[in-house]
Amino acid sequence: MAGMRSTPPLDSQHLDDLIFQYIRRDFVPLRIDVTVGEALRSLRSQELGEKIVYFYVVDAEGCLKGIVPTRRLLMSDPDALVAAIMSPKVLSLPAWATVRDASDLFLEHRFMALPVVDSENHLHGIVDVSLFTDQVSEARVAEEAFQLIGIHLVTGLGPLAGFKDRFPWLTANIAGGLLAAFVTSLYESMLDAVVVLALFIPVVLALAESVSIQSVTLTLQSLRGPEQAVIPKGRSISKEIVTALMLGLACGGVVGGAASLWQGSWPLGLMITGAITLSMITASVFGIVLPATLHWLRRDPTIAAGPIVLALADLVTLLFYFNLAGMLLAA
Repeated sequence: MAGMRSTPPLDSQHLDDLIFQYIRRDFVPLRIDVTVGEALRSLRSQELGEKIVYFYVVDAEGCLKGIVPTRRLLMSDPDALVAAIMSPKVLSLPAWATVRDASDLFLEHRFMALPVVDSENHLHGIVDVSLFTDQVSEARVAEEAFQLIGIHLVTGLGPLAGFKDRFPWLTANIAGGLLAAFVTSLYESMLDAVVVLALFIPVVLALAESVSIQSVTLTLQSLRGPEQAVIPKGRSISKEIVTALMLGLACGGVVGGAASLWQGSWPLGLMITGAITLSMITASVFGIVLPATLHWLRRDPTIAAGPIVLALADLVTLLFYFNLAGMLLAA
């Protein structure tokens, strides 16, 4: 194939461009049904690209079937079939992937190049790691850190534009805070009777919020991975629930034990332990299900998940806290 002019490295302004715009077509695929000797003779008669790290193997229809490192091709027996020396497991980029998606895969797997295929697995070109600059990778990490708290990382915004970018997701916190205040007001008589309950509300809420953000972060990472799924597998959810259970029992035990010793009330300590455990399990489920649902609806799970999950975690935590208090402390 004829070579293309080299594409300059990208910067952080192109993260949402389709990667198909930047693929290299100066690659030479290997046919799966030829021998190594035939493949080498064919390569010598063609114009090759500047950088060749891997050779990609295709069938007669041009569908990607495997990959052969250059060293393995050169060192193999000339009479061996290409099909026998190739690796059938190939990590590829779909043609609809963005620069952001490609950057994630390069960062995670440290490959030098990735093939780009269409929905029928036809090989259209390759993406070289040299296309990306450190600026893109650093911007990707920074952007996600900001988006988890409801901010798009865009430089040069004026005061009004900055307000419009940040205020919508702060309304999730406002709504969550108002609903939390309303829930608390429903148990006002209980707080009047057992004032000590108010002392432990901040730490119970903080623990639930922390585990929910941890779950959101892990879920977003899995949704970007090469084996991403629309909804996380049941095994992934169950593993996170078990982890949250252990975290809840550990954190709840520490806080509940301290409350029991401080106030001289074992029912209070038991109630706090139970509330923290249940709230952390529920918050972790929110942290998995909500980003996955937004991803399934083709909405950005990063910018929305953080504020909404925090608000939900607060509401559920207060409900667990006050209802358990009513059951265990009433006696």
